[in-house]
Amino acid sequence: MIIDAHNHPNWHGHDAGKILANMDEQGIDQMWLFSWEVPADEYDPSYHRVLPPTGDGIPLEDVLAVGKSAPDRFVMGYMPHPKRPDAIDRLKAAVEIHGVRLASELKVRLPFDDPDAIRLYQFCGEQRLPITIHLDYPIDRGKGSYPRPNWWYGGSIESLERAISACPETLFIGHAPGFWAHISNDDRYDKEAYPKGPVLPGGCISELLRTYQNLFADLSAGSALTAISRDRQFGRQFLIEFQDKLLFGRDYFDTRLMDYILDLKLPTEAFDKITHANARRVLDSYLD
Repeated sequence: MIIDAHNHPNWHGHDAGKILANMDEQGIDQMWLFSWEVPADEYDPSYHRVLPPTGDGIPLEDVLAVGKSAPDRFVMGYMPHPKRPDAIDRLKAAVEIHGVRLASELKVRLPFDDPDAIRLYQFCGEQRLPITIHLDYPIDRGKGSYPRPNWWYGGSIESLERAISACPETLFIGHAPGFWAHISNDDRYDKEAYPKGPVLPGGCISELLRTYQNLFADLSAGSALTAISRDRQFGRQFLIEFQDKLLFGRDYFDTRLMDYILDLKLPTEAFDKITHANARRVLDSYLD
């Protein structure tokens, strides 16, 4: 069994039909389908190339439309912006009315440990809703990106740790360039979005995964693949050591991550945990 624990509706032109065909082609049994609630002034205009031009981000309505087309294949996720006064009410309604089981994706220009965000995370813990977070540092990429010079989300790894510590009953799933750059114990995380080359021991991710029971990580997108492939020997050992806390995911519709994991020839138990067992455990029993 294979579970893609990070993807989106209408992402890169993939509607329900294309997503299901892609899943069948690649042998993916189930997909976690995320919204992205973000106001216009927090939205990088480059996303207009890969998302429908009718609005900003990925609304809950799109998740519901695709998710309900094949309820046995999709697990639906929704996370309101923590600064919405009615954020908890909206999330509660999504759970009770639409069967949402994931509070994801959290990708906003707000430090993770903002007091309003903490209150929302605590509600997620009460409702047993895992939160997939997106961390990007404010790196100016020299492209003259209009209207902002950079697009940061979440603040820092330190603000994420404070949130994890403050909400021990809430499960956080780490994701994105700013998170995965911390696989190495160097100072490149806030200077390069996708650092490459040898990994220095003692990176924050390893330390946080060892320290906090309520932190997992997903391997989706180029950020995670770059992190685990920049030092092949280290990456393989990382997957084996943290096999109980990692989730296979794509955040796209290609085979790059699966191809790489297969090439690593992981022990069968580790491969099975990463590709489906951990995702099922997260949903079925959460932290019990």
